Amino acid sequence: MQTQLTLEVQRKTMMKVSWRLLPLIVVCYLVNYIDRTNVSFAALTMNKDLGLSSFMYGLGAGIFFLSYAVFEIPSNLILQKVGARIWIARIMITWGIISGLMAMATGPMSFLALRFALGAAEAGFFPGMIYYLTQWFPSAVRARAISTLYLAVPISNSIASIISGAILATMNGTLGLKGWQWVFIIEAIPAVVLAFVVLQMMTERPAMAGWLQPDERIWLENELEAERKQVERAGHLSMWQAITDPRVLALATIYFTSVTASYGLVFFMPQIVKGLGLSNFATGWVTAIPYIVGTAGLIYFGISSDKYNERRWHLIVSTGLSAVGYAFAAIFSHSYLAVIAMAIAAIGIYGSRPTFWPMPSAFLTGASAAVGMAFINSIGNLGGYVGPQIVGWIKDSTNSFEWALYFMAACAALSTITAYFAKRSTGAPSGERQSLSA
Repeated sequence: MQTQLTLEVQRKTMMKVSWRLLPLIVVCYLVNYIDRTNVSFAALTMNKDLGLSSFMYGLGAGIFFLSYAVFEIPSNLILQKVGARIWIARIMITWGIISGLMAMATGPMSFLALRFALGAAEAGFFPGMIYYLTQWFPSAVRARAISTLYLAVPISNSIASIISGAILATMNGTLGLKGWQWVFIIEAIPAVVLAFVVLQMMTERPAMAGWLQPDERIWLENELEAERKQVERAGHLSMWQAITDPRVLALATIYFTSVTASYGLVFFMPQIVKGLGLSNFATGWVTAIPYIVGTAGLIYFGISSDKYNERRWHLIVSTGLSAVGYAFAAIFSHSYLAVIAMAIAAIGIYGSRPTFWPMPSAFLTGASAAVGMAFINSIGNLGGYVGPQIVGWIKDSTNSFEWALYFMAACAALSTITAYFAKRSTGAPSGERQSLSA
């Protein structure tokens, strides 16, 4: 049965969906991002205690993404079979436990093993969340939904910077544990607690949402089904075709170079800032600045991309802006101007995410979408493995972060160039539905 709602009621329905699902999703991703990156602050004192060089630390920070990539596609396939609610809760409990166990690291080998295990535990969480959003948000509002999800990234980085800095400064020696050990223990607890909230609050799909009116459920299901059929008319892809399709490979390349640039900075920014002569506590506050500023890019590019129904040029401009920011950060790497430049880079980094992630769903649906998005995220997150290693190697070789920042600028520039030439992957599909656009 086809149910038609007025445009105003459609918007109210989506507002109801947004308020029900997005706050929980954002908080879960916020905790996820804290637990994967808090090692950057722990490193301020942990590296010396565990005997880690910059390269070995970078290898450990990055090896998380190697196991994440290996287990990503299997995890997303299981998610599609058992449902997002149960599988995401399982992921959160597992990563929370292992994140807390990071406090038990005693040397380089145990540090590497625990980071590898953490990546395996978290595998599938982010692409699972993106896939889940495609089951609830039509294409006309998808970039805004994804930009809301991504708010967790700069917020988590800024919160983690401040909290981790405070823990390092005040809890060292408490109960016989080092400050960096308390960083891991305290920041692991929310993941396990939130897993039970996910089991209670998340709904698999609109047809199962008792908190929507019957006509709202029917309309939203029909809207999403019409989009799926429209995409499939252009050519339905099998799961194998999804990971070998040139459009998917191009998007994976864009994401790989972008993630290489972003995680190279995330895992070393506290050390870059502390190199300006600040205490651990002050480093936490100053490190938070680029992430807070980057939120503006996330919000602006997400809203603008949906408003103009345009993804490609928004992606090109945002990745280009991050390249410029990194380049200026390199030029001014020994002064506080580097913090301003890194804030510019953060605007571009975060601004690229809500314009990028609606692109796969423009030509992927169902199982092919789950696999394709997991594949893109897997390849992209290998940049999280490569970036920190190269940045650490450059730092050890030159005793400076200047050329490491130039390396990140080059990665961001390559992402921009690829986005410019990969028109079939980044262009909007013809006839995209726009009934909900502003």
